[in-house]
This record gives sequence, structure tokens and C-alpha cells, in this order.
Amino acid sequence: MKQSIKTVLAGLALAGALFTAGTATAQDIQSRNFKVAFVQNNDHPHGIGVKKFGELLEQKSGGKMKARGFGGGQLGGDAQVISSLQGGVLDMTLVSPGLLTGLVKEFSVFDLPFFFNDYREVDAVMDGPVGTRLLERLPEKGLIGLGYWDHGFRNLSTAKTPINRMEDIAGLKVRVIQIPIFIDTFAALGANPVPLPFPELYTALETGTVDGQENPFASIETSKFYEVQKFAATTGHVYNPLVAIFSKRVWDKLSEEERRIVQEAATEAGLYERQVSREANQKSMQTLRDAGMQITELPASEIDRMREKVKPVTDKYVQSIGPELVQEMQAQVQKVRDGK
Repeated sequence: MKQSIKTVLAGLALAGALFTAGTATAQDIQSRNFKVAFVQNNDHPHGIGVKKFGELLEQKSGGKMKARGFGGGQLGGDAQVISSLQGGVLDMTLVSPGLLTGLVKEFSVFDLPFFFNDYREVDAVMDGPVGTRLLERLPEKGLIGLGYWDHGFRNLSTAKTPINRMEDIAGLKVRVIQIPIFIDTFAALGANPVPLPFPELYTALETGTVDGQENPFASIETSKFYEVQKFAATTGHVYNPLVAIFSKRVWDKLSEEERRIVQEAATEAGLYERQVSREANQKSMQTLRDAGMQITELPASEIDRMREKVKPVTDKYVQSIGPELVQEMQAQVQKVRDGK
């Protein structure tokens, strides 16, 4: 993983240097200050990735183009920020694919429960034809897809009881992302799903409005959910990439050279953030344990039981997404599993 990322970064840097030396002029790059909104805290891998994006942007533009991150939901929840991008009020954000399904329903393909086993399978799909085609659908919706960063495999935490088996989920009030497939998945597992914006989650956990929530371990750590959650389990029920999106209204005002710089910076920062995020999620398990959380590592047999339980949900969304797209994604995943 690390070697391939370094190789890609080196290639991008060389290509960028040659392109700039051959074609860029001072007039091609104007002074730009982009606002990048995201709901996680600034010390989360998302924030670290945004900081890297800003550094690369400034470096590649000779100091003319800058990006400032606004973490912690300062500029609103995900849905509000996406609307602001479409209106040209904000410039860039990072969102889970499910939050784009109201615009492009096929993005639900990334939220099919228990679909991926590991990061190799994930990257093959994100960086392959399926991932590319989905990004190409965004301009007609007022957005530019700059690529896929990383959020991670989502895991369940709760204040009430350890999650040692599927039946322990029954009756729990679990905060979920505000999209139907998450609501349906947790309802199928026996929980009472409660859709809430992420900035409202800590308070909802603290006051007992919800019993638990589901997020990658790095988010549980940086958002300090361990202060109000005692138990967690490695359900890994959904892998969330992170879609880096840019306002088309703003994009259309940029020169070709400025667009190239933004895209290149986003690609390099995304590869960097993937590595940071995946390492952070692994380390966060121990950090959370040190903070007093009890984390149950569920066996594959229990995950298989959950996968079977939510199969009606999977079948339902495969039909709405499009069976052909899902089959293409399954074929790509199978190639990875077969070592091809």
C-alpha cells in the first residue's frame, strides 16, 4: 500500500512539474482562497488531508492559491454544505457517498452492507471504472468530483451493553447517517435507527437521546465519543470512502491551469489521507481501549449472520441502484479476491 502510494505521488509530482514548466504562465493563476468545509474535527484524518491539500495547492500555484479548512461542522452539516457548493457559496467539501444519492442514486452502491472485506477491494472499485463513472455524473448536479479519499469501515458503539452477537443490537437507539439504506440496515438488525446530522451526535449521546452510533474508530476517537460510549464492536458493516467534491460554479471560473492544480493537489492529498486515515483507524482501537472502551472483535461467523440478516435490504437497493452496476462492482472485487 505505502509503496504504491509513493509511486503514484512521485509520478504526479513529475508530471505536474513538466506540465507547469511547459505551459503555465503567471496570468494562468490568479489569487484564490478556497473554503473547504467538513464535519469531522480538524485533527481527524479528514482535517489532516485538507491541510495537506492546502499545502500542495499553495506549493503548486507559487503561493497564489490557498485553501482553508473549516472542520467540526462550523459551516453546517453535510446536506447544507453540499447545497452551498451547488450555489457557489462554498468551494469544496468531503462527504460520504450516501449523502450524494439524492443527486446520483448509484452512489448508494458504496453503502451496500457487508460488501467489502478489505482496503484492496475498496481501492480496486474506487480507482476503477465504477468509481470514475460515478464522479462523471456529478457536474450535471452542480458539483465536480475530485476523487475518493478515505473514511473507513464503520463500527458500532453503545453506552448500554457490549455487542458480542447480532441479538445484542436489538432495541438499541442507534444514530445513523440521514440516508435510507442506513436506516433500513439497522432496522433489519433489530435496532431503532435515529437519523441525525453529525454535529448533533455528541450531545445526543451525552443526553441519552440515542444509545449508540456507528462510525470508523478514528472518528470515535477524535470526536471523543469514548466519553459517552463504553462499548464498541468491529461490525465493519459498511466501508465509507470519502468523496472530495468542488463547486462547479467556482470551477467554471477557474483557468485550465488552475483546474489542473486543484485536481492534482486533491489527488495527491487524497492518497496521503487514505494512508493517514487507515493507519489512524488501526491505532484508534488501542487508544479507545486505553480510554476505557471495551471493544469486541467479532468473529467472521457473526459478521456472516449479520450479512444474511440484512440480505433483504441489500437486494432492495441492488434493484434501485441497478443490478448491472452492482454486478460490475462484484466482478472487480472478485478479481482482487482471486488475486488477478
